Amino acid sequence: MPATALPSSGDSPNDGPRADPVKTCDGRGMAEIHRMSRAGFGEAPELVASVADNDAAQADIVGDYLAMLSVGLHAHHEGEDTMLWGRLESRAPSCAAHVARMKKQHAEMLVHLEELDKRLPVWRASGRVGDAASVTAALDGINAALALHLPDEEANIVPVMETVITPKEVDALSEHGRKSTPKGKMFISLGVILAAQPDGGYEWQHEHLPAPVRLLWGLRGKSRYEQWRATLVR
Repeated sequence: MPATALPSSGDSPNDGPRADPVKTCDGRGMAEIHRMSRAGFGEAPELVASVADNDAAQADIVGDYLAMLSVGLHAHHEGEDTMLWGRLESRAPSCAAHVARMKKQHAEMLVHLEELDKRLPVWRASGRVGDAASVTAALDGINAALALHLPDEEANIVPVMETVITPKEVDALSEHGRKSTPKGKMFISLGVILAAQPDGGYEWQHEHLPAPVRLLWGLRGKSRYEQWRATLVR
């Protein structure tokens, strides 16, 4: 697949296509974030089902978590829509068909996400099983869409991304996602990401978090996450 390698400065390429594309960025972060969505939305229907009828307090706890997942997925897709697709289309034209499919999948998933956003407040306020049914239906739609979209993106977008997107641009995408973390939920969000990684997040911590943040996580963050998790899963 022809692609244009970018100089390490982060500037746009200007020396034409190369026969052997050079890896210009590390796209592993895409799979790392995808794991969080898979794990979070994957367990969501069971969490909703575990809430007793009319238990509005527990519905609010579970619903707050689902709202956080929704905000994060909205932000992740918004970042790709505004900061990734256009660059791939212009720098790797042979990827255009894949990009078009990604856009279509995003639009289809947005229908289910917006339905979840609409139904969650009602269930969180009432805790009623009847209201939970519409939340579960939206979650089923999201999970079906994720099962189609995420492996497609990892197989067909990330390899191209790693030959035409710069580290600066990857960092900007990551920062866009981080900004979506709700106020006061930094440790919860971090814990969810770590828990979704194959080794429980040990390598992710050492690769992505500076030493002071790792220390803060060990001293305060991990226990806060575990306390929150105990309230979520009963």
